[in-house]
Amino acid sequence: MINNSDSGPLGTGTWLSIGSPIIAELASECGFDWLLLDMEHGCMTEATVLANLQAAKREGIKLIVRVGSLDTALIARVLDWGASGIMLPHVSTAEQAEACVKAMNYPPKGTRGYSSSSRVFNYGLNVQQNQLLFIPQIEDCEGVQNAENIAAVDGVNVLFIGPADLKLDLSTRPSHESISYEKAIQQVSAAAKKYQKQAGILVRNPDDLPKLKEYGFTCLAIGSDLGFIREGFITVKKLE
Repeated sequence: MINNSDSGPLGTGTWLSIGSPIIAELASECGFDWLLLDMEHGCMTEATVLANLQAAKREGIKLIVRVGSLDTALIARVLDWGASGIMLPHVSTAEQAEACVKAMNYPPKGTRGYSSSSRVFNYGLNVQQNQLLFIPQIEDCEGVQNAENIAAVDGVNVLFIGPADLKLDLSTRPSHESISYEKAIQQVSAAAKKYQKQAGILVRNPDDLPKLKEYGFTCLAIGSDLGFIREGFITVKKLE
């Protein structure tokens, strides 16, 4: 049985890439609406994800796992362990989004294997599962061009911009094939709005928040655990 009562705007979250359950627990107690456990670029591994999911236990918080690729077995496993949803990087087409939706869901909507004894069902004590979140990342020019088709996929909740990859991809295109980064993110946000989905983005500079909110971004990842610690070390060093 799927519980849809907790579906709604994701709000403000942050990136966890270090892989420490202690940091995950601390972050979960600091009022964020959601946390992203990064298995693509971070130090989070399959061996540490479960401990992080267990540590970030504040009621109501959403715990999203970013997998490195469309690994159907890994996706099923982290969902069985209790992840609230999946972020998939480098989604450029609706077909890629549809494939991830199938990997995340049980028949008839998908192909995920079912076990009532998994952690997501309290090891067999509760068979009610909360609604899953799927967040495809738009990180290249093709993804921007196909943003409306991706947003139209049933099961997509948020179109999420990966700023670094998108800027890099746009900068490598011939000028006649590319668009500006500002135009690209506005195009993605408009596509999300058209299909009543959220638009999300990773924010490195808090000064960018007013502009991004004006563009329609409502799912905002503010910095990362690694970034916060790095800046803290730099600040202390400057005190010498």
